Amino acid sequence: MKATDLLVECLENEGVRYIFGIPGEENIDFVHSLAASRQIQFVAVRHEQGAAFMADVYGRLTGKAGVCLATLGPGATNLLTGIGDANLDHAPVVAITGQAGLERMHKESHQYIDVVAMFAPVTKWAVQIKRPETIPEIVRKAFKLAEMEKPGAVHIELPEDLAADEIDKRPLPKTELPRTVPSAASMEKALELIAASRKPFIIAGNGVIRQGASGQLQSFAESLKVPVAHTFMAKGVLPPDHPLNMYTVGLQMKDYVLCGIHEADLILAVGYDFVEYLPIYWNEHDPKPIIHIDTLPAEVDEHYPVAAELVGDIPATLDYLTKHHRRAKEWMPSGELHEKLKQELAQTDAAPAAVGGGGRIKPKAILDQVAKIASANTIVISDVGAHKLWIARSYQPKLPNRVIISNGFASMGIAIPGAVGAKLACPDDPVICITGDGGFLMNGVEIETAKRLGLAFTILLLSDAKYGLIDWKLKNRFDASFGVEFANPDFMKLAESLCIAGLRVNHPAELEATLQKALAMNEIVLVEIPVDNEENLKLSEHLGKLVCRQ
Repeated sequence: MKATDLLVECLENEGVRYIFGIPGEENIDFVHSLAASRQIQFVAVRHEQGAAFMADVYGRLTGKAGVCLATLGPGATNLLTGIGDANLDHAPVVAITGQAGLERMHKESHQYIDVVAMFAPVTKWAVQIKRPETIPEIVRKAFKLAEMEKPGAVHIELPEDLAADEIDKRPLPKTELPRTVPSAASMEKALELIAASRKPFIIAGNGVIRQGASGQLQSFAESLKVPVAHTFMAKGVLPPDHPLNMYTVGLQMKDYVLCGIHEADLILAVGYDFVEYLPIYWNEHDPKPIIHIDTLPAEVDEHYPVAAELVGDIPATLDYLTKHHRRAKEWMPSGELHEKLKQELAQTDAAPAAVGGGGRIKPKAILDQVAKIASANTIVISDVGAHKLWIARSYQPKLPNRVIISNGFASMGIAIPGAVGAKLACPDDPVICITGDGGFLMNGVEIETAKRLGLAFTILLLSDAKYGLIDWKLKNRFDASFGVEFANPDFMKLAESLCIAGLRVNHPAELEATLQKALAMNEIVLVEIPVDNEENLKLSEHLGKLVCRQ
């Protein structure tokens, strides 16, 4: 068989079902081989960045590497943002790119750049196939690295002159990734710290979801009777109405949950990724000792003083601690603080309170309605912008891994292509993607891809004709804004041109019925909602008045 036939066979061996990408001259041998696959569906996209985001979200939801494809030069550079996002968000992705023939890489040549060197800083491993007989090893290693903790992106480059070489090789067998447990000494040290602590506090990160440890985390927290906060990418690790749930940490501004952390005397960081929220933001003054529970050793940080380091399988570690800890005391942050947080997040902004300036709708009112109509298995995908902070703080999913937020690389434009990846990963689950008008127009063209695939999901487009998050930060810091405003097209006509349904909400009273209608249509529906961006500064002012106990 030729080299690209072997490459496809190796991908099939890894269980690949979809490859997102754009064909190019330098990868046509691979595309031709792919056409013969009965297992892998090639999804032609409208921009390579969209392909990378689709693979990214597919990988986060399945735990299996999503795969994307591009040609050399501009095709490869277009992948880069989505690959960086997957790597910093710890989503398993394998990117495959074509390349010029080896005979012209040593000199100035059409469309040639060193793509492997370009991908090296944003991947766990970037490699060029130099000999076709190495394809089975390279593919097996790529998927192993992409999927093992902490997951991330891997890049494989295939020069065009090797693609058609004849080769007699077969894929390597897959093996299960090993799971280890912490040492007995580190476990005992953690148990001693827990027993001596008066006010322990758990911070759960995305590693809990990646390891499928939400159930073990809940049992552990209930046995200790201590509060749990989660990062943006760990939403759903506890049910929203759980009495120990202190909700989301990571706003980079004062909040009730941060006050709770300040009251603690011991932090148990479980599956916590620094890339989401550095310890300086919650452990700067009088740093609390840390019990680090994760699959990898702790990052070195002066504000993360590790007193016990439990490196290994998170579910097994939590089970052991639950069974053997000797703590009998119950502790929650001051009752007034905890109740205030619960009341504020549970408060429903009913009309007319939901109406902001100019008849625009408050972001929390929008999210309250989403929570009201969303089923337990609904997947909410957030783009990046001011709405992302509102989703992180105010929207509480009923299950883990039902909210997809990019909070490592935090790239705008992920929501629409992410919805495509989500529907292919979880075809039976409703998908709602929430995006601002800035992020929407970056990759909204992938609606055509979704329509062509026959997918169905709901897009909530929050429009205010500005880059709202930067506007918020500028006004917070300088009491003025600059360079954030733009003009929008007629989104209803745009929806019509893309052959999808378009609905516009003009008043909060229409919101619930419009969302229910959109979800019931079982097709791609664009719902435009004018959002009140003045609520952003009001939230800053409200939280700025908060005084935490030390």
